[in-house]
Amino acid sequence: MNYRHAFHAGSFADVIKHIVLVRVLTYLHEKPAAFRVIDTHAGAGVYDLTGEEAGRGGEWLTGIARLMQARFSEAVAPLVAPYLDIVRAYNPQRGLQCYPGSPLIARALLRPQDRMVACEIEPVARKHLIGALRRDTQANVVDLDGWMALTAFVPPKERRGLVLIDPPFEREDEFERLAGGFAGAFAKWPTGCYLLWYPAKRRRATDDLARRVGAVAGGEADKCLRLEFSVAPQTADGPLTSAGLLIVNPPWTLRGELRSILPELEKPLGQGGAARFKLGAIAG
Repeated sequence: MNYRHAFHAGSFADVIKHIVLVRVLTYLHEKPAAFRVIDTHAGAGVYDLTGEEAGRGGEWLTGIARLMQARFSEAVAPLVAPYLDIVRAYNPQRGLQCYPGSPLIARALLRPQDRMVACEIEPVARKHLIGALRRDTQANVVDLDGWMALTAFVPPKERRGLVLIDPPFEREDEFERLAGGFAGAFAKWPTGCYLLWYPAKRRRATDDLARRVGAVAGGEADKCLRLEFSVAPQTADGPLTSAGLLIVNPPWTLRGELRSILPELEKPLGQGGAARFKLGAIAG
């Protein structure tokens, strides 16, 4: 699978991933102590939804575009509002023209005492990311392979924070690298929060990843949450319609929040019918 993100910016997978990202970082605000965000495969930062790449598949039209028009209950609206407000901030004009990637969403939620490291080795994407962050003193863009960054930057001096691992899945062994990279980072920083994204195309590969991550995380049943969201039945050779997240050391509030949020995403994000999700804990 080749996952050049410009083609998929603002897709259903981005929506789910970034809602979870925002909920985790919002929780970290509850304590005044500083935290750090480590984005191992940061990408270009901002994606042009009017450009050729985003327009080719039009995935944002069935992703963020639908969500911006959706109506939410009184309980769920405040939970998704911080995410939607960030997207709106990048689109002050009428309509959607661009979509912020993970590093810019995370940057929007950094307080003065917080810091971020964004890793990107692809030269063009890294240049765009530096431009998007405008050499922000709180957000350091580094030319370092994300797999090396996993062990190079943990534990951070802040001792609190989130590691986002969102690789491009361009290699056959990406699931193995994801499991191994997480294990190495967790061994050095077992108290950090980890958010691992993956395409859910091959059930054997995704189940094996979940088992390996759960075995490393160990401990209580809620030590690791597994979320999978499908907008349509996934076929082996078709476009991505199912994606997953493993959240290690999640905020204690996250599971309840997702149980409220996810049902209200099924209708707007579904393709040819309502979407479906699975949410559960993985015990070690």
